[in-house]
Amino acid sequence: MDYDFSQTEINIEQGTLVVTPSLFEFDDFTVVAKALLLRLDATLIDQQPSADLHQWLIDFEGCQLLLKAEHYTASVWLELLVLSEIESLIFIQQLLSRY
Repeated sequence: MDYDFSQTEINIEQGTLVVTPSLFEFDDFTVVAKALLLRLDATLIDQQPSADLHQWLIDFEGCQLLLKAEHYTASVWLELLVLSEIESLIFIQQLLSRY
């Protein structure tokens, strides 16, 4: 399935980028996350699944971020580990808006 990841909202102060994929279901996080990683040409480093929160550590062009999804809010977001790398998050937002 081809997901639409173009709906995003960035919070520069917190270093987060909320991504609202089309038709997101928390139980399908793995499929959606893999599609997002493919779209970004990012790689998975580590993953921490749980009953209501998924956390994946990913690498995007040398910048490490957390890709998170929360069950109760059906939210998906990227979170910087180092706030000074905000330019990478802005670039990701621009990249996703092109599709």
